[in-house]
Amino acid sequence: MRAQITPAGTADIHQVLADHHRYWGKRDLRALHLSALVREFGETCLVARAEDGIHGYVIGFVTPAGTGYVHLIATRDDARGTGLGRRLYAAFADAAHRQGAQRLKAITSPGNAGSIAFHRRLGFDARTVDDYDGPGRAMVVFRRVLPLDAAP
Repeated sequence: MRAQITPAGTADIHQVLADHHRYWGKRDLRALHLSALVREFGETCLVARAEDGIHGYVIGFVTPAGTGYVHLIATRDDARGTGLGRRLYAAFADAAHRQGAQRLKAITSPGNAGSIAFHRRLGFDARTVDDYDGPGRAMVVFRRVLPLDAAP
């Protein structure tokens, strides 16, 4: 069953939080799911909805400098490997581009091999930045130009 990607609402975030483990496993990222981001940046916060619920989502926004920043992107455990993450990124990139974004950015922890591989497959450059998230807290920073379907 193919999920339809639509703008997210706060009820969607509540549903995602109720099923948090299906998207994030044992990692507790509930504190990063800010309803205010969905309220304020609704055109770039998207859910992939199917008959049996939300299969994936992206929470992001466009900065004043023209960067489409992906705060969170996740697919439900039973939707992984279907191309849904790529579809969500494409939908976010289109929405961000319509708002003037010229590039995309995301971050992850250095130990998140799955995220690093996924972003590299999408053509992102990946660079580890020491102290990015505070002293002693390195993060991998992903960057690429838009449009997403163009060669990086």
